[in-house]
Amino acid sequence: MERPTYESPVERAIREAQERGEFDDLPGAGKPLDLRGTDDPMWWVRRLAEREQLDFSGALSPALALRKEAAGFPDSLVELRTEDSVRAVLDDFNDRVLRDRLRPLGARATQVLAPTVDVDALVEQWRVLREEAEPGPEPTSAVEAPRRRRWWHLRRH
Repeated sequence: MERPTYESPVERAIREAQERGEFDDLPGAGKPLDLRGTDDPMWWVRRLAEREQLDFSGALSPALALRKEAAGFPDSLVELRTEDSVRAVLDDFNDRVLRDRLRPLGARATQVLAPTVDVDALVEQWRVLREEAEPGPEPTSAVEAPRRRRWWHLRRH
């Protein structure tokens, strides 16, 4: 006597969808799977983040987020217009680093520290980047372009 096989609700839904042909024209059908980098235990998370263009920076610990922010200096400061605003951003960063160091440790956690930044050195690097980014004055030509006539000059009677 043959035992009836149990089909879970999920298996039944998949089988019925296959019978209806809902899986027939999926993207990548008939192509081999891309298994590059699957030796990394987090490969699927990295692929998901890349495919969906997700930003996981909010999942970082505060110290790692601060380290990531510091890695972007001075390039992230180029858009600031004044030295005072650059100093304010860097002083705020150093204050947040010092506050993070006062955070109590978890039960079995090791503390990762973010370093403070040298404000004067980064301000100097910002100056150099700003000078490189600013376009120089446009060269003036010896011949001036003719003046454009306005439309109302055409309506003379």
